[in-house]
Order: sequence, then C-alpha cells, then structure tokens
Amino acid sequence: MKSGGAAILRRVILRNRRALAIGTVLVSVHQVAETMVPITIGVIIDRAVVTGDTSALVASLVALALLFVVLTAAWRTGARFIVKAMQNEAHSLRVEVARRILDPRGVRTELRSGELLTVSTSDADHASWVADIVARGAAALTAALGSAIALLVIDVQLGLAVLIGTPVILGLLQLAAPLITRRATAEQSAVARVSAMATDLVSGLRPLRGIGAETTASARYGATSGSALGAALRTAKSTGVYAGVAVTVSGLLAVCVAGLAGWFALEGRITIGELITVVGLSQFFIEPLGMLARMPGVIAVSRASADRLALVLDADPMLPAGTEVVPVGGDLQLRDVRYRSLDGLSLSAASGELLGVLAYRPQDAEALAAVLSGQVPPDRYSGELTVGGANLAEAGLEQARRTMLVEPHNADLFSGTIGSNVRAADREADVEQVHSALTASSATDVVAVHTAGLAHEVTDRGASLSGGQRQRVALARALVARAPILVLHDPTTAVDAVTEHSIAEGIAGIRHGDTAGGRHTTVLVTSSPALLAVADRVVVIDNGVSVAEGTHSALVESDEIYRRVVVR
Repeated sequence: MKSGGAAILRRVILRNRRALAIGTVLVSVHQVAETMVPITIGVIIDRAVVTGDTSALVASLVALALLFVVLTAAWRTGARFIVKAMQNEAHSLRVEVARRILDPRGVRTELRSGELLTVSTSDADHASWVADIVARGAAALTAALGSAIALLVIDVQLGLAVLIGTPVILGLLQLAAPLITRRATAEQSAVARVSAMATDLVSGLRPLRGIGAETTASARYGATSGSALGAALRTAKSTGVYAGVAVTVSGLLAVCVAGLAGWFALEGRITIGELITVVGLSQFFIEPLGMLARMPGVIAVSRASADRLALVLDADPMLPAGTEVVPVGGDLQLRDVRYRSLDGLSLSAASGELLGVLAYRPQDAEALAAVLSGQVPPDRYSGELTVGGANLAEAGLEQARRTMLVEPHNADLFSGTIGSNVRAADREADVEQVHSALTASSATDVVAVHTAGLAHEVTDRGASLSGGQRQRVALARALVARAPILVLHDPTTAVDAVTEHSIAEGIAGIRHGDTAGGRHTTVLVTSSPALLAVADRVVVIDNGVSVAEGTHSALVESDEIYRRVVVR
C-alpha cells in the first residue's frame, strides 16, 4: 500500500500515541506551571509585599516552591516519554527500511547503496522528529494560550495583543516553509549521493589503485561533496534566517506587550504586581512563541526525510510473488531470451549435465548470469526461462532459489568466520560436507594458513582475505548448498593456473562424481580452458546468440576463434 511522506508522519504519531499523549500532557503541565510563576510572583507583590503581610508572604513562597517542584517533575517525566517515543520510532523506521531493502524479491528504486544507507539512518532519525514536534508544539501552544488568558484577565488590550499577534506572526513565517522543505530535500539527496559514491570508492579501492585512477576518483568525489556542501549551506542559510526572524519578531512582540503594560502602570490601570506579572510573562512568552515559530522549519526537514523514506517503503517489489511449482531435477531451458546484449539466446542444460558456456563478449556473460539469477524482473526481459517445463518467472522465489543457485563473479563474504560463510547456505552442513567443499574449491589452504582454522574471523565483504581466497571461500559456500542447478560465473579469475585445474576437477567431482549424491546440473559461464575441459558440452555465445556447441576438445580443433580465445 502506498503511503507517501505525509502518511509516514501520521503513522509515526499514531503508533506512538500513548507515549506522546502522556508526554504531551506532562510537558503542557510544565508550561502551565511556568506561566503560573510570574503570575504567582505578581500576586505575592500585591498581597504580601505591598501589604506587609508576613504570613501571606510565607504561604506564597511555599506555594511558589511547590510550583517549581511540579514544573520540574512534569518536564523530566514528560521529556522522558517523548524521547523514548522518538528513539523507538527511529528504530522502527530503520528496521522497516532495512526489511524492505533486504526483501528477497528486491525493491524497485533508483537509489544506490550509499543513498539507501542514508535513508535508513539519518532520514529515519529526522522523520521521528515529528513525535517531538507534536508534543512540544502542543505544550508551546498551551503556554501561549495560558499567557494570553492571564494577560486578558489583567487587561483586555494586553491579552488581545498576544491573541492577535501570535497567529499573524506564525502565518507570515509559514510562507517560508515550502522553500525550506525544498532545500532540505535537495540537501538530503546530495548527502545521500555523496554517501553512495563513498561506498563505491571504498568497495572498489583495490581496482582503482590497480588502474591508477585514484586522482580521478578523488576529483569526482570532491566535486560531488562540494555540491552537497553547497546544498547544506543553502539549507543552513534558509533555516538560520528563518530562526533569526522568528526570534526577532517574537522578541519585538514581547517588548511591545511589556512596554504597553508599563504605560498602563503609569496611568494606574494596573498594579505594580500586575506589571511585574506582565513583564515576567513577556520574557517567558518568547520561548513558546519561538518554538511555534520554528516548528514549520523543523516540520519541513522531517517531511523531506519522510518523503525519502517513502521512496523505499512505497517501492514495488522487483519480482512477482509467483505460485508455479518447479520440479526438482528438470532440464534448464532458455528460449529466445532478450536482455541487455542478449539478442534471442536459446540454450539448454539437461538434468545431470555439466555445461560450459563461453561468451566471446563479457557483457553477454554478465547478462546471462543476471537472467539466470532470477533477480531480473520479468518485465525487463523477453523470452522464457524454465526448469522442467515450469516458468521460473512465475514460480515462488523461495522455490526458485531452492532449485537453482547462481554464484556471481563478484561474490561477497559476510563479516563472521570462514566457517559461518561456508555454511551460509546450509547451516546444518556437517564437517565432512564442509571439508569436501573446501577441498573441491582448493580452499583448504585458506583455512590451514590461519591458526583459528574455520573459526578465523573475516571482515565485511571478506576484505581481510586476498581476492583469490575470497573467491575460493565463496565457491565453497556455493558447493555446500548442493543446489539441483548451480550456475558459476567466472569462479576462478583470481587464482593461478595450477589451482584453476584443481578447482575444475573438484567441481566435476563433487557435483558429478560417483559420490555426488544425486543428479546435479552445473553451468559454468567462463572462458577458462580448465573449466571448459571438464564440461560435458560447451555452448559458445557471440553477439547475444548461440553460435556453436560441442565438446571443448572438438571446438578447439574445429573452431579457430574458439581456439584463439580459450587456449592459453
């Protein structure tokens, strides 16, 4: 269900209504007590100091002390409820966004990883501010009304000055809210782009150093960061000018009220105690009026963040729910698939077959792996992808993934241990299964080189391992899963030729050997001669279509282009 930024803010208030109601009442009591302080002092002046009544003075001072106890306790308790509601809501929004981002069916959004990170952190925090705005705004309005009523009781003209002046000031200041909203949205978008670029730079630091592109990347980041700085300064300028005008106008109103009260005191229309009350209320009145004046600006920032949250929370899933049942052990078929560089590709892998796929153009291999992964929405490609006659686009995602696993070329590891990464797809895998997978992927030395073995800690994305080590551990993880259909895209690009031959034999043995434990289908999308040599059949793709097929040895002998590309 679509929600939008305004609906998200309403939901924040509704699901924290109990805590906000209690907190709002308590901070409103605090503001009423604050309003009563100058009133009480004025009464003490008129009824105890002027008259010289000692007993009345003592009683009044005790009442004033009790008033301070009430306002202090009300503020501390009410603020605790409000802050708790804000923090709980920020947490809930972060969890909602993370759940939506991590939905196995994907999310249709143009936001990059760094932008999604900003949405799930700072935007979630800013959207939760609306809980504080509601409570403090209600308390400030209570204080304004209380002050106006007190002034009306003292003198009608003084009360009318506040009752008329307050909405006029707030109405004029509200005119600036749309500008602040636009600038806050632009700032948050710019910051998100910088975060996205920073994430990309950190994750791609090694390749950048390899090609000597650090200076260019740094210049691009500097330009983007400068743009974000400019947006932030424009927002700060708008909010600063807005706050300054709000405080100035509020102060002028308070000065006018105090000055008018002084004039009335000189004329004898109000007493000395009432004058002191008016002056005290005028000073106190600046704070709630300033709060009411600043509210549109804070609401604008909160609304801008809520709109960005809606970009994720309202986004449609990339993949349909799907209900078709996929038979286990069926043939894999692609018929007239058109996606990116694929231009009507058709190929098949029989159940139990070890199929090699050589794409002369890397973009064809990337497009094929993407379609097979099931992460491409059905409306973004044409043709059919079936297993055992069942269309995978119409199958449930969980069942499709249980049937076919695609290990991408750039596989990431999770923070944890080597053992937890290898067992990621099958937490119940026993020691023998893990050892077999590590042996097949030639990753036993990765475990042996570390004294902790499988318990060796791995940092996020496997950054603490070398490229070859990461690739072999990821391959072991894919082999442990024992998927009926396993697609491996360039699984040996970061290893030497000797290790590559060992891995090729290991994959063939663990997936198709006598101890394989069932009919497994394996598709190797690669240009490695070692991997293609163990395949039962090789399909060659060029310009997005299948142009040749046969065994590796036959193609080496008969196809000059194949021989030139593969033989090293």
